[in-house]
Amino acid sequence: MKLVFMGTPDFAVPFLESLHARHQISLVVTQPDKPKGRGMKLAAPPVKEKALGLGLPVAQPASLKTPEFHDLIKAQGADLLVVVAYRILPATLFPLARHGAVNVHGSLLPKYRGAAPIQWSIAQGEKETGVTVFQLDAEIDHGGILARAVTPIGPEETSADLFGRLRELGRDTLLKVLEDLEAGRARPITQDHGASSPAPKLKKEDGRLDWSQSAQALHDRVRAFNPYPICYGVTEAGKILRIHRTRPETAPAGAAPAEPSGVYDRVEPGMVRFGNDRHPYVKAGEGWLKLIEMQWEGKPRVAGPDFVNGLQPAERDGLRFTIGLT
Repeated sequence: MKLVFMGTPDFAVPFLESLHARHQISLVVTQPDKPKGRGMKLAAPPVKEKALGLGLPVAQPASLKTPEFHDLIKAQGADLLVVVAYRILPATLFPLARHGAVNVHGSLLPKYRGAAPIQWSIAQGEKETGVTVFQLDAEIDHGGILARAVTPIGPEETSADLFGRLRELGRDTLLKVLEDLEAGRARPITQDHGASSPAPKLKKEDGRLDWSQSAQALHDRVRAFNPYPICYGVTEAGKILRIHRTRPETAPAGAAPAEPSGVYDRVEPGMVRFGNDRHPYVKAGEGWLKLIEMQWEGKPRVAGPDFVNGLQPAERDGLRFTIGLT
């Protein structure tokens, strides 16, 4: 098939490589170069670098709505526009390719429509996720489903772990969809729009932990927002602790189960206690969150025992996180 490929980040690069090996790509469309690093020098997106390395023509329009860009796409005479991690397309582009446009989305649509489906599926405690290849229409993540592929989410998996697996799964699913389109076998299925859920773009504030939630919910959030925006707690003294790895537990290591007269039943959410494994444990709304890797803001990342060793006696005795998000 003759394709126009649209994508920007590292996630999209393997898709471009695989499509280039099997189909004709007449044009690659990606975001404009952006300033990067301390020197703020212009840097090319990963998709542009790969496309140029493959000898493919590249367009980097600032706007997708201009007549000039529409004329450029129409001139390709493409069978299909393939979109992988690019941006929202105006619907006026879809009729310019014989089969319209398809997108690869990192969730099992209609669940988790939006910019961060992989992260929000983990944050919501899902046990499985997948990829969906679907037809683009005028609404976001709304068009007919051409194929889906499912994969489990491991209890310790982060979004970084899941990104790699979904990228491979999405690439294989996309290639199969293109075969079906070529053979006339593709039959889009209308989404159940009433079952949709949002997956908005992530903000730094999404990483702040609310210790009134259960330890499992907090653990899921830590996994989901690794490597970005990274979860954190704020102590009553106003210090920020970035939290990289955790595990939900019923009690700190070495502690007896809470009893009416026991010490741990009187601990409130946000309070920190230390297990005999030399790790800090934070009381949650239900259970305890064991902190495995963490860092004070502006300091190196450390394991739990090194963190405990670095605390001053006064910090250790009174360490407590604020509960809410305000």
